Amino acid sequence: MHYELKNSTMSRKKNKNSLSTFVNTILAIFGEHPFKPLNYKQIAKMMSVRDAAGKDVIYQILITLFNEGKLIEDRPYRYLLHPDYIREYGPKPQYVIGTVDMKNTGKAYVIPDEEGEDIFIAANNTGKALHGDKVKVSMFPKRKSKKNEGEIVEIIERAKTDFVGIFSLSHGFAFVVPDRVSMPLSIYIPKGKYKGAKDGQKVIVHLTDWPDNAKNPFGEIVKVLGNPGENNVEMQSILAEYEYPLDFPKAVEKEARAISDKIKSSEIKKRRDFRNVFTVTIDPHDAKDFDDALSLQYLPNGNYEVGVHIADVSHYVQPGSAIDIEAQERGTSVYLVDRTIPMLPEKLCNMVCSLRPDEEKLAFSVIFELNEDADIVNKWIGKTVIKSNRRYAYEEVQEMIEGADGDNKKELMTLNDLATKLRAIRMKEGCINFHSEEVKFILDENGKPIDTYVKVQKEANMLIEDFMLLANKTIAETMSKSSKYKDYTFVFRIHDEPNPEKLSNFIQLVSKLGYSMNISSREKLVKSYNALFDAVNGKGEKNLVESVAIRTMAKAVYSTTNIGHYGLAFPYYTHFTSPIRRYPDLMVHRLIERYLIENQPSVDKEEYEELCLHASEMEKRAAEMERESVKYKQAEYLQDHIGKTFDGLISGVSKWGIYVELKGSKCEGLIRYADLNDDFYYLDDENFRVIGQDYGNIYQLGDEVKIQVKSVNLIKKQLDFVMVTKPNSKGLKSKGKKH
Repeated sequence: MHYELKNSTMSRKKNKNSLSTFVNTILAIFGEHPFKPLNYKQIAKMMSVRDAAGKDVIYQILITLFNEGKLIEDRPYRYLLHPDYIREYGPKPQYVIGTVDMKNTGKAYVIPDEEGEDIFIAANNTGKALHGDKVKVSMFPKRKSKKNEGEIVEIIERAKTDFVGIFSLSHGFAFVVPDRVSMPLSIYIPKGKYKGAKDGQKVIVHLTDWPDNAKNPFGEIVKVLGNPGENNVEMQSILAEYEYPLDFPKAVEKEARAISDKIKSSEIKKRRDFRNVFTVTIDPHDAKDFDDALSLQYLPNGNYEVGVHIADVSHYVQPGSAIDIEAQERGTSVYLVDRTIPMLPEKLCNMVCSLRPDEEKLAFSVIFELNEDADIVNKWIGKTVIKSNRRYAYEEVQEMIEGADGDNKKELMTLNDLATKLRAIRMKEGCINFHSEEVKFILDENGKPIDTYVKVQKEANMLIEDFMLLANKTIAETMSKSSKYKDYTFVFRIHDEPNPEKLSNFIQLVSKLGYSMNISSREKLVKSYNALFDAVNGKGEKNLVESVAIRTMAKAVYSTTNIGHYGLAFPYYTHFTSPIRRYPDLMVHRLIERYLIENQPSVDKEEYEELCLHASEMEKRAAEMERESVKYKQAEYLQDHIGKTFDGLISGVSKWGIYVELKGSKCEGLIRYADLNDDFYYLDDENFRVIGQDYGNIYQLGDEVKIQVKSVNLIKKQLDFVMVTKPNSKGLKSKGKKH
């Protein structure tokens, strides 16, 4: 850009105003090029000043501006605009709205609401923003081939104001050091705001203020949880950190107590009666809430009538009631290792609504007539009354599937045979078969883990899953394929197709591990996924491959706008089968009753979309809480095994060291490079291995190793191991850099 001067030289400009304009023009040039050092000759060229006198004036102005602190000298006689003046003289600032991703160093990234690259925020430019806050960012001028950078200028919405941490009292000053690493600041607690907390205790602190001249925010203690390391304290800490309520409000409990568990005969008359039909529940051995049951009848025509019966929570929980409002807010039940935090009060989830054996119960049901090939011949959706004949644990049914005798074996084997055929149909139609392994703990009477094991999905688990999937799919299809209801507001469970960029990165990863993927069509991609999951099962790279595969996929969420479910290969899908523990299922029950039974008009779409967004967020939060509780129990388990040796598989390599997952417990710990004393190691991250600089020793992803437990940090849930196994040696001297 050229900034021209009339009459070409300053010698013809005598008045003060002209000189001021000239100075401002020079400052504007620096503002347009904030990261480019400029000398007087470059400035003169940009302003079309060609004579010596004019250039001399520019030179003198630059010296003056430097002495005034408006310019800084980047190198001799080359200047930059001082950062404090960029906003004043630079281009008009651009603003971006986004969410803060805070790092433990104090720096942050802001993820824009709209599409675009993340914005880097230096620690001194974060203002008073905290992790997860919705903020306004003033963008800095873009440096060539540099990342986006800016400054947080406004906090639009706080993500949270309550934090869990350790209360620290020393020399009359009190602070809370938050547990969360994404909260890099301690919170100052003024006198009188301690609420009886003692030094070293875990507490919940509420942010109250952040004075302009204060480095740290101010807060007050709202609840003392107890001593760190105690099981109950740590479980409550997890719930509190994610702001999940620890107790039900009194109004909710009162409302629950008033609900009768007696079923009126008038209500039974309105419903289809299945009380004399063979009906069972199949659940984990420690389950207390039974929200689904299966019934079976052999029909005269040789077909089978299978009923999928779901607890009729909507009969007892009315919209707008205290129970309903609380359930809506919670969104879901949370399953920590040693306890369940229910969405509904215990009287409802474990007693009134639960499909307990030998008790008459109200249900919302999908009744299927299936032929020998498990094809749907007929279906019916409506309200029922049932009476379960027997409650089974998965293990009991699995033993019968594997050959053992047991009660009602014929009926259970019929159901299993039909489920197996439904599964085969689903896989043929393109369902992605994600393997599911769950870490389980054997706890003593105090909740302390004394042993661990990996629970594998077996046929008994899949029997129930197959019929639940069928019911959910059928409900969604009934609403979407009907000319009457297809435009009505409904709640779908949707799953988008993989992100192309993430998919490309995933394919590169698995190819380096020796696996191939065919992406020429959805059908071939699905087959590739399923073949890959089978191939990595039991290998060291299993965790990495499956976790990256899941990250490649979009996250399944709730929405009123249907796009289908990619992973299941269902064009229409919803959640109908767990209203005791998922609020969207309760929403679906109400909509089905409203539309199919009561013949009422559609509900407001925007209102239900908001409910879907909240439910999706709470589901995500619940999963994070559950993972945290597992990590804590794994650390607690290994705390009593320090110095002991275990078999494991290398599950990851990083700049910090080697990650090893223990067989049987899936506990994952880190072997730091400093503890590998046989060589100096550097990371070959492209090939998922570390290499010894002097002797060519190699540790790579998937290697079977023996480790010794070095230390356990229970509070941070961190495990440190040392290597016992000798590394593979290639006998080569590597010239790579040290780690």
